Amino acid sequence: MPFPFDNSYVNLPDGFFQKVDPTPVSAPEWIALSREFAAELGIDVDKLDSPEGLAFLAGNAKPEGSDPLSMAYSGHQFGGFSPQLGDGRAILLGELIGKNDGVRRDIQLKGSGPTPFSRRGDGRSALGPVLREYLVSEAMAALGVPTTRALAAIWTGDNVLRDRGYEPGGVFTRVGKSHIRVGTFQWFAARQDHENLRVLADYVIDRHYPDSRDSENPYRTLLENVIQRQAQLIAKWMHLGFIHGVMNTDNMAISGETIDYGPCAFMDDYDPAKKFSFIDQQGRYAYSNQPTMAHWNLTRLAEAMLPLLADSDDKAVTEAESALEKFPDIFQTALVSGFTKKIGIENGDEDDWKIVQSLLALMHDSNADFTLTFRHLRNAAQDSSETDDRPVIDLFQSPEPISKWLAEWRSHLQKAGISAEAATAQMLSVNPVFIPRNHRIEAAIQAGMKQDYEPFNQLHQILKKPFEEQPEFSEFEAAPEASEVVCETFCGT
Repeated sequence: MPFPFDNSYVNLPDGFFQKVDPTPVSAPEWIALSREFAAELGIDVDKLDSPEGLAFLAGNAKPEGSDPLSMAYSGHQFGGFSPQLGDGRAILLGELIGKNDGVRRDIQLKGSGPTPFSRRGDGRSALGPVLREYLVSEAMAALGVPTTRALAAIWTGDNVLRDRGYEPGGVFTRVGKSHIRVGTFQWFAARQDHENLRVLADYVIDRHYPDSRDSENPYRTLLENVIQRQAQLIAKWMHLGFIHGVMNTDNMAISGETIDYGPCAFMDDYDPAKKFSFIDQQGRYAYSNQPTMAHWNLTRLAEAMLPLLADSDDKAVTEAESALEKFPDIFQTALVSGFTKKIGIENGDEDDWKIVQSLLALMHDSNADFTLTFRHLRNAAQDSSETDDRPVIDLFQSPEPISKWLAEWRSHLQKAGISAEAATAQMLSVNPVFIPRNHRIEAAIQAGMKQDYEPFNQLHQILKKPFEEQPEFSEFEAAPEASEVVCETFCGT
């Protein structure tokens, strides 16, 4: 069998999950299979890339060693608490330990049929969300952002009924360090099941944060470690102009990976209030709100963990508040560090951050493209020649303010003793040339709906090397034309 399963979550008490087998599909076909990633995971690639492997990842056959289950969790969705959510369209086949890194990871099928948590849903996924998640999650990995990964995308041969009518169906194979969420802790807290809450926390410590076990208060340390990873993760999103779009507590992974690429998007023109999610009418999860909402979600985690933090309620609240108050500083440090690197300063401080803020303000005033501004800035550190400055200046409505900023920025670098060569090298390492722009993803999805996967495959190959110049694909760098702009994105599963 291709999967060397080594399952652990299935050994937890019954209240953690419901066992369920995937539901077969009519006529599965490969769309994409990440052979390189499969090899890293220790999977037998040749056996996986076969009719038998296709049957496993379509849900038409049960691989040896798997013990399929759907996980139980609760969650705050746009501020309202739902005590019973769980995997309504996802089934965890099992876990394996990576051949190269020794890390335990989940192998999960999305869109593989109904589960006990489906809440009258069909448990299926439309093809569009499968293609989106494959492209964006793999792009995020290439960009250096902690994320779940894509192993495979499959066309099912069946249609699914959605708001816009019947659409082709797909199954997505997602790989994550785990699928435990803030909402998993909320599941047991809502039921006042403190025994299993402790079992869950112990499992998370053993799997993700083993150093917490040696501290005076392991559960307080666990909370602090999750806070740190999430603060640093959200900062990485901000550095790239990424907007998750559905930051509910059931979409925040305890492992610190980005999870659930539903109505996500990368900004084109810079706007702190930018949102894309059709269901986020109030902008709760807009770009600039993401750190605030991450802190809010982590507060819900701390509330769920209160019975573990101390013997008395008052002391537990004090422990939680002490851990939570660290989030703003951790996030701000990570935000400043990443953004100052984007202007060529390796070890930036708050004074350097002011230079970034002034650039962001100009970008906002001119609706300048976020990625292109920083992408072309990396060529402008050498000198003040019009040739080097023009690609940046042309992104702005008025040349005078940005020209003045460029001069001040170069002067700032010089005073800090940072050579143009060092600044350029720093910017080359963090400012991508290519991102998964919304209009390119939409084009790949629309073609895929007709079983034309060439745009999908081409975009995927380009996004594997986001920091490299690829002159033959220079058109994929460009911001969308007015007629190509994607204003709204949808969960669509």
